[in-house]
Amino acid sequence: MPLCRFGLAALVSLALIVPAMADEAATPARLPFNSSAGMARLAHASGTADFPALANQFEPQSNRAFCGPTTAAIVLNAIHAGRGDAPHDRSRLRPDDEKYLPAGFDLTVARYTQESVIGKGPKTRAQVLGEPVTIAGKVVQDGGYQLRQLDALLRGHGLTTRLVIAGDAVSDAQIRADLADNLKRAGDYVIVNYRRDAVGQTGGAHISPLGAYDAASDSVLLMDVNPDSAGWVWMPLARLIEGMRTRDIVEHRGYILVQGESATPVR
Repeated sequence: MPLCRFGLAALVSLALIVPAMADEAATPARLPFNSSAGMARLAHASGTADFPALANQFEPQSNRAFCGPTTAAIVLNAIHAGRGDAPHDRSRLRPDDEKYLPAGFDLTVARYTQESVIGKGPKTRAQVLGEPVTIAGKVVQDGGYQLRQLDALLRGHGLTTRLVIAGDAVSDAQIRADLADNLKRAGDYVIVNYRRDAVGQTGGAHISPLGAYDAASDSVLLMDVNPDSAGWVWMPLARLIEGMRTRDIVEHRGYILVQGESATPVR
């Protein structure tokens, strides 16, 4: 089964906690973020407005089917950071965790989690983890998320989105313009859906957020939510577009542009 879809001193610290795997060394298809060249690229990149918020809220996926929910949680937390209006998810607490705390004290933090976000999406947890569903009259396993399903989840949480399926009607130039424009503004975000084996990595379908765009190298910083697989990498945008133009069960993959409430241009 494919991975996930069954079917500048602070930068140094970040690099240490998101290692690239040994087999993901720099190639024409990728440059590890935690290399000196990778961090230097971020320092000089033309579109880095989203990186600080995403890095502050980043967490790895807890299982191989949760790349979509994890990405959604990261983006939701980046948008809601500091407001205190995120839900309190008690699912990670053990029965005795609050045994010695004062009565009425809430140990949880106001935060979206990759478990809690599923509740407002079109799929149950069991379906995300592989329970058979009926699609186009056929019973299939549809573990993880197709891009349109993830878009519905994000909208279920009140976000305004623009879904772009990377089919023949959308040009490479339009995709490049969409991503570069978004990554220059703080407060809105890019989520991509692609196949790893189409971009020079090992594995199948995957979902992650983009953290930056560098015009000089025409590459994007892919903040992979499965650091055990590839780590954060700079990927040539042309290569990522190839990965997004692959087909899922019913249509091509692509990307979601998430509009934050206070997205502002960065000049």
